[in-house]
Amino acid sequence: MSAFDWNQHMAARLAEARTRGLWREIPPVDRGADRTVLWQGRRLLNLASNNYLGLAGRGELRAAAVRAVEEYGTTAGASRLVTGNFALCDELERLTAGFKGQQAALLLGSGYAANLCVMAALADRHTVVFSDRLNHASIVDGIALARAVHARYRHGDMEHLAELLARHGDAPRKIVVTDTVFSMDGDVADLARIVELAQEHGALTVVDEAHATGVLGEGRGLAHELGLSDAVDVHMGTFSKALGSHGAYVAGREDVVAMLRNFGRPFIFSTALPPAVVGASLAALRLVAAGGAKARRLLDSAADLRHHLAALGFSTGRSVTQIIPVILGDNATALAARDFLMERGVLVPAIRPPSVPEGTARLRVSLRADLTEADMERVHTAFEELAVARSRGGLA
Repeated sequence: MSAFDWNQHMAARLAEARTRGLWREIPPVDRGADRTVLWQGRRLLNLASNNYLGLAGRGELRAAAVRAVEEYGTTAGASRLVTGNFALCDELERLTAGFKGQQAALLLGSGYAANLCVMAALADRHTVVFSDRLNHASIVDGIALARAVHARYRHGDMEHLAELLARHGDAPRKIVVTDTVFSMDGDVADLARIVELAQEHGALTVVDEAHATGVLGEGRGLAHELGLSDAVDVHMGTFSKALGSHGAYVAGREDVVAMLRNFGRPFIFSTALPPAVVGASLAALRLVAAGGAKARRLLDSAADLRHHLAALGFSTGRSVTQIIPVILGDNATALAARDFLMERGVLVPAIRPPSVPEGTARLRVSLRADLTEADMERVHTAFEELAVARSRGGLA
């Protein structure tokens, strides 16, 4: 038997990615969370970052990170279950649990790791996990790693979820998991109905509040906004988006967090977050807990921009948050639109499969609370010019 030709295989895969408009490269930018970025000598308004409240780089976060380094050094040095714990971790977990209105919380290295940890600790091959078809990839991967039965329901389709729950009525254990704000569409889950169905069928409810944390529900997320915090069993959120730091948390009852601490492999086998990150997250959480004016202004700006885009003939799907998709269809058009806006000083990424379904390539606008009136005028003007170019066939 001849040896497999890995060089030929990789060359073919990469060539296919280029041909289909799916080639990816790391953007040549420095300070990518800032309100503006420098891209090959051009200063661009940054509508690509998830730094929704503009907190990354704030003086309070910088100072807290520096103090943490001065007191604790640069690394935790080990898993927290070994020797990697320090007082700041305990303090952040207590503050997070209180902020979320839960009994306990656990810190993890990223939102991706947190979702893997939840599934590793709570699901197994005897568990059916009911997951929205547009849930984040980390949820999908967590279900696969747990070897659970994956029952995917159509995006936002509560009738389909109810049908699947009934079909798997005899399953020993059931979990319903959903993003609360969907990262590529900016719409929100029908959380009230999800909780109702989960309770009716004896299922655990897990929510991923990564893109809602800091923005919805006084920064506490969609579950809090809807008065469902106590009805949801497991709350995941991140410090790396609106909170301007890094890492993630899982909050819930004491027994839920104990399950993650004892059986969550991404927690058990990972070095703890470094002190600087934990210090910055503490400062960010205190800022958000103190008031939600930034988030309210952000959501108002998003509503205004959606209205403007609709008037120009663009589809923004079902977005109701700071994430606004401009759905264009094919990959080439999305890439051309991205480049068109860059020429006008606005950076908006082109999102293509597999991040979104085939035929729904789009621009993904991530609004941020630190944009000025002049910034928003530039955004409006750039999209007005894009609409004209599109109508004349100038994006082919």
